Formats: sequence, C-alpha cells, structure tokens
Amino acid sequence: MKAQPTIRNRYIFIGDLALMVVSVMGSYALRLELSSAFFLYMSSAYWMMLVVFAVKPLIYHYFGLYRRMWLYASVQELKLIVAAVTSASVLVSLVMVSLFTLGAFRAFPRSALIIDWLLSLILVGGLRFSMRLLAENKIMASIPNLTIKAHRVLIVGAGDAGALVVRELQKNPQLNLVPVGFLDDNPTKQKQSIYGVPVVGSISDLSKTIDNRKVDEVIIAIPSAPGRVVRIVADVCRLKNTPFRTMPGIYELLGGKVSISRLREVNINDLLRREPRQTDDEKVGIILGGKTVLVTGAGGSIGREICRQVARWGPSELVLLGHGENSIFEALIELQENFPSLPLRPVICDIRDRRRLQAVYERVRPQVVFHAAAHKHVPMMEINVEEAVTNNILGTRNVVDMALDFGVERLVMISTDKAVRPINVMGATKRIAELNVLDAAQRSGRPFCVVRFGNVLGSRGSVVPLFQRQIARGGPVTVTHPDMKRYFMTIPEAVHLVLQAASLTDGGETYMLNMGQQVRILNLAEDLIRLSGLEPGRDVEIVFSGIRPGEKLSEDLWDEGNVFQPTRHPDIFQVAGGNELAGSALRTSVDELIHLARDAESQSIVSLLDELIPGSAVRLTPPPEMTSID
Repeated sequence: MKAQPTIRNRYIFIGDLALMVVSVMGSYALRLELSSAFFLYMSSAYWMMLVVFAVKPLIYHYFGLYRRMWLYASVQELKLIVAAVTSASVLVSLVMVSLFTLGAFRAFPRSALIIDWLLSLILVGGLRFSMRLLAENKIMASIPNLTIKAHRVLIVGAGDAGALVVRELQKNPQLNLVPVGFLDDNPTKQKQSIYGVPVVGSISDLSKTIDNRKVDEVIIAIPSAPGRVVRIVADVCRLKNTPFRTMPGIYELLGGKVSISRLREVNINDLLRREPRQTDDEKVGIILGGKTVLVTGAGGSIGREICRQVARWGPSELVLLGHGENSIFEALIELQENFPSLPLRPVICDIRDRRRLQAVYERVRPQVVFHAAAHKHVPMMEINVEEAVTNNILGTRNVVDMALDFGVERLVMISTDKAVRPINVMGATKRIAELNVLDAAQRSGRPFCVVRFGNVLGSRGSVVPLFQRQIARGGPVTVTHPDMKRYFMTIPEAVHLVLQAASLTDGGETYMLNMGQQVRILNLAEDLIRLSGLEPGRDVEIVFSGIRPGEKLSEDLWDEGNVFQPTRHPDIFQVAGGNELAGSALRTSVDELIHLARDAESQSIVSLLDELIPGSAVRLTPPPEMTSID
C-alpha cells in the first residue's frame, strides 16, 4: 500500500494567517455592509488584525492545532478546534476592548468580535477538514480498482464497532472486501444506512441474507456480544459454508483499538463469553494508578493477563515476579511493545525462598500485590503432594508475611473453586493458602482478600489446548466422562473481575466470581471440533477415558452452610462464613504441613489436610497417567 498523503502543518499555519485576514475583514464587512462607515472603522480593523496575528497563532499552537494528522480528523478534533478558536477570540476581545479604552482608536464595532469568532470557526475547521477530504480522495485515486472481484462482506452488528469496521474497509480497498449490509436486532436501526451501507435485517435473517446478497464472508462486529449470539452466527455460517470472523470480546479490547487488524477467527472463548456488565473503573484506577504493583506468577496465563490489564491504569512501576525465566521474558517483551513508557521490572524468584522474596520486597516496596503464583494441575499435584504444600501454602505465607512486613496497601490472592469442599491435594492446599491471606487481613486490618473462580479457557496446560492438539492430530479427543462439567470463564473476563474485586475489598473477604452455568466438557470438545471445520463422530472421534483420581463430576462454588452475598458489582459475590482455622492454630498447622513436606510424608500431609478442612475428602490416590486438564 502506498504511503498516505500528508500536508505539512506549516502550510496549514500559512493558510491560517491568510484566513485570519479574511475573518477580520469579513467580520467588518458583514457588520458595516461596506457602507461609508466601513472606512471610518478601518483603523480599528488594522489594530484587530495585529492583535489576531499576535494572539491566535499562539493559542492555536497551545491547543495543538499544528501537531495533528488532519487526515484522521474526527469529532474530537472538532471539539479541539471549537475550544481553541473560542479561547483565542475571547483573548482577542479582551485586548481589543482594552486598546479601545486606552484610546488606541476611536470607532470600534464590538459585534465584529462575535462575527470574527463565527467566521474563524468556519474557516479554521473548514481548512482542516478539507485536508482530510483531499487526502482521502488522493488515497482512493492512488489505489487501483480492486473491487471488481472483491469479496462481499456482511457485518453483524450496526453499532460503533460495526461502523468502524465498514469505515476501515472503505478506506482500505486493497483489502478487497466490500461491505454490502449490516444485520442488527435493534429495530430503530432497521432500513437505516451507515457510511452508505444499509441495515438489511436482524440476526435471525442471516441465512437468507447470505443467499440474497451473495455474501462471501461474515464479520461479527459486536465486542459485547454474548456467546449465544456468536454461536448462532457461527452455526449458520458453517451450514452455509461461509467464512466468518469476529472482533475480540470487550475485555480483550480493553486498552486497545477496534480496527480491521483486530479481526480474527471465531474461537471457543467467543462461544462461551458473556455480555459485559457495567463496571466501576474509577475505583480500579484509584487503587492502581501511580502505584507500584507486584504480580507473582506473572509469566502464567492469569498472571500475564493481570499485568496486561494493570498496565493500562498507569502504575508507577509494574513488577513481574516469576520462577520461570522464559515465561517472564516473554511477558516482559509483550508489555514493552504495548506499553513502551511503563516502567517494568522483571524478577526471577521462587516464592518459597523467603530470603530472596524479602530482598525483592525491600528493593521494590510494592503497594499493591496480586498473588497468582501457584501449582494448579489436579492430577500432577496428586503425585507431587510435597510440591503442592511448599509452593501453594509456604509460598503464599511468604508472600503474605512480606506484604505485612513491608506495608503493602492491598493484596489479592487468586484462588479456585477447587478449594471448596476439596477432594484433591491442589484444592486443599489452595484452601489453606486462602486462610493465610484471610488471617493476615484479620490481624492487620488491611484490604487483603481472596478471589475464587473456576476454570479459565485456554490457560497453559488446560483442556482446550489439549483438545486442539488432539484435533490437529486427527483425534481421538479424550473426554473423561460424558457428564463431566466445569465452570468456565475467559481469561480477560476473569481478570477484569479480579481487578473489580480488588477495588471492593475492605479486608478479609472471600469473593466468588459469577461463573454462569457449568459447561459439559463433551459439549466443549464438540464445539472445538466444529470450529475446526470438522464434524464430531464423523471426522474426529470422541472417546471416554474415565474419571481420574482427584476429580469431581462437577465443582462447587461455596461450602455447604455458607451463603453468598451480593456486592456492588453484579458479577462478584462475597462468601459469608467464618474462617475455620486462624491465628496461632493456623500457623502451627502450616508449620506442621511444611515439616511433613520436607520429610516427604505424603500420606501424613493428605491426612492432615483432610482433618483441617471441614467438608473435605482428600485422599492420596496417584493417577495412572498424566494428562493435563483444568
């Protein structure tokens, strides 16, 4: 693609000077109608011209009118022009009235000042927006006619995102995509046009519209669309053998820009995402903006997404702490590319190493800590019990103790629904880790809290990448049980709610995210096969491998007898119920678990965990094979 034409701002400055003369003389001419009085007032007109030359260029420069790419002029630039011209006119008026009062000239039509303001708005705005019009015409003329055999595109969603997609397609004909219509369920948009493209029906009309309009591709341009809508469009397009793409979900677009470059293939996240709720971003900004934020486990799926979303709030420094150097390096490179002005500090540290962790806290002095470091794989921890204890329990105690010692203002621990009535080592160790955080909050009165949620889609080692690898090999796809269910949430959505919960806490709360309805793993596998353009059972076989030790058919979100209370956020609930273990009893129990872990007493650890956690049923039954699943 050829470079877009630009007009240097010095030429716009010269144009402004010429138009200032036109504006001043025009205001006098309109006020005095070229009568004999016109020449009587000429001395004040010359004075006004001098004042305008002295004042307006400086004000326009201050407001940045000579630092803009006017090819992209929009409503925001129009607001800027109004503010700059109005400010300049007010200052010119004050100077002219002062000069008249001092006797610099005798006659002075004051209404000329108002006329000059109106003319300046028209001329300054007209000059700049004409630059955009001319530049766009040159772009269109410089690109060969590629639309003769262009792909016909149908846009699902006639909102802001859909309008931007159409505008991008029209401005970039080399993409060879021509928008032929919108579909939208809003009745007020029916039979309307956006940038000359008509709204031709609702989403239920998709099938017949693809046929009637001879559509070659469908683009879903609704970042806030719930999975149900995406699924409907995907199913119709698959039946019609029509390619389809989508905008990322609203949480993925946070801090980003809606553009053609963000279009991608529909994935499983889109089918399961939910409609976003209204959020209180102001409070999140208060707790993160200008603060030193430390994220443990920053190289993991959740930790890295926390870093992405925290970064957009402008912390004074973001500390990426993790045990694996490769994952921290990858996270660092990504953040540097997307947030080049953000101070970043990568730290390689094992949270079990208390002295090393103490040195880190002493050096960086974090004000906010997100604790996402943990061993999370259920089958893996069933045969590595000691590691689960030292990392999840000892590591968390170290993180919390250092937070208390070094005055951390706010701490949020990422937990799991598997900590509720746990039947496996991973869930049990996470429950004890939770108690460490809650006990610290109770002792110190600081806003330390726990946020629980279920499985996240696409995290490293989870079921979705496993299924994708199996599909790529041609199958079979292995599902443990036809009735196996799990709560699922997309990673960006979960982290967005974690930040919201961080802004809610006063200290000592356990929050549970609204996970929606449980999803059958079998249905998840079938959706992934279909998204790959294949049919379950025909192209890719699904086999059942049996429930593995440590797994439940479905997960619990809270303990029996506990209740959950609503919070200020509709998707975040507070789990009400006392901590069954706290204070010296908790510390003694944790010391004993750590001692047993160091002595490799796996069976004794499991027995003690089962004894410490009410409602648990932890048993040590090593799985026969190791395949990763959420």
